[in-house]
Amino acid sequence: MASQPQDTPSSAKAQNEGGKTALQRSDVQLSFVLARDGVHQPRKVPWVTLVRAYGHFKLSLSEAKRGQQLASLDPLALGSDSPPPENQAMPKKLQGEKTSWGDHEPLSKIPFKIMKGHQHIVSSCHFCVDDTKLLSGSYDCTVKLWDAVDGSVVRNFEPEPGAPVLECSVTADSRRIIAASYDKTVRAWDLETGKLLWKLSHETFVVSCKFSPDGKYVVSGLDVDRGICVTDAEDTTTVSHIKDHHRMSVTSCCFDPDSQRVASVSLDRSIKIWDITSQATLLTITKAHTNAISNCCFTFSGHFLCTSSWDKTLKIWNVHTGEFRNQGACVTLMQGHEGSVSSCHFARDTSFLVSGGFDRTVAIWDVGEGYRKLSLKGHNDWVMDVAVSNNKKWILSASKDKTLRLWNIEEMDQIPLVIEYKKALGLKVKQCEECDRPFSIYGNDIFPETVTKCVFCRMDAKDLSAEASPSSEGEDSLARECSQGEDG
Repeated sequence: MASQPQDTPSSAKAQNEGGKTALQRSDVQLSFVLARDGVHQPRKVPWVTLVRAYGHFKLSLSEAKRGQQLASLDPLALGSDSPPPENQAMPKKLQGEKTSWGDHEPLSKIPFKIMKGHQHIVSSCHFCVDDTKLLSGSYDCTVKLWDAVDGSVVRNFEPEPGAPVLECSVTADSRRIIAASYDKTVRAWDLETGKLLWKLSHETFVVSCKFSPDGKYVVSGLDVDRGICVTDAEDTTTVSHIKDHHRMSVTSCCFDPDSQRVASVSLDRSIKIWDITSQATLLTITKAHTNAISNCCFTFSGHFLCTSSWDKTLKIWNVHTGEFRNQGACVTLMQGHEGSVSSCHFARDTSFLVSGGFDRTVAIWDVGEGYRKLSLKGHNDWVMDVAVSNNKKWILSASKDKTLRLWNIEEMDQIPLVIEYKKALGLKVKQCEECDRPFSIYGNDIFPETVTKCVFCRMDAKDLSAEASPSSEGEDSLARECSQGEDG
């Protein structure tokens, strides 16, 4: 186990001269003085630390001026004069519970709920049952089902695994769940009844497990075998078992939306996609990152694959057209995490991407423009996994600090920090005439007034007219959006 970080809650409760704890001082002052550099411990900082920290800040005069302007705005100004949620009446079901209101960055206050119940690292998390329930797996050898409304534990799935749980997964219809653990097994339960359906034993450690979107298959990432194993989700018969698929241990694997291809990533920095029908490797991307790749996820069209890495970056690859062979990743998302990136997850409509990192933060990225919209801070240790609700209103994060956090991002685009940051990047916010969703374009683009639809509606329109085409103009448009983000 890693040593406790210096900014643990215990250190924050140091007694002051008056006998009161530091946490009893003015919360308003702490929010605005300490939130700018992401440090939330109300104690004196050594002079050496200040000097070193100052060296990391390279602000131009314009950026410094903009920072002063942002600090003068109300971080809770979301277009109404209503007080913060803690002063508003809560439903009876939530009365008596502590509602957390996080101080993250200036102008980026996002309401969240902390769920405690695990006794060790929370390694995996998912939304299920129409976003009303949450699923988590932990190193405490348990898999739990939570109520998303009141944060209570609905069920502990039994019999419990005999070792730490590394990952769990749920079918699209929320009827079955699986969990992989260090005891070299994958277990499946009925979500509604909690009944154990089957237990599959492997000869080596299982580091990853995922259901296929159609619920017919389960893919397991194997450690010592450096490969993947695809099994039938009903009778656990082996469909494919590919040993030595990578040169080093597999870290994560996932199905594409059609349930026909499996993407896997590894400590060897490579990406591979396996086709179940042809029983062959469709593509291999070697040296995709400069360090180990930690996770991967497809967009819901299956045309793009995102990978997260210990090199502190995320990359989005066009695996539909194969243009990565000539141009590499269509976009590299940088300067979002100060440490290794552990996880990534697309929103259902691919309008944004969420990532978790060992710097204890959750980053929300604008996929089309390739920049970080918001950083959610509050976990006291590594963020191990992230998930996005189907309605895009909530983000779920699992952490080494033994907790889950449920973040409400419904009004994210109305937060002054997000609006001001878009303006600073030279982006213009327009409303899509078809789906009414706001989207961004660069103010210096040629004929920006001719763009009336977001990239996703343009892509859908082209897909309808050229569905059979291997590369539609809509996909190329999304790739160009990614390329602009990389160039920026």
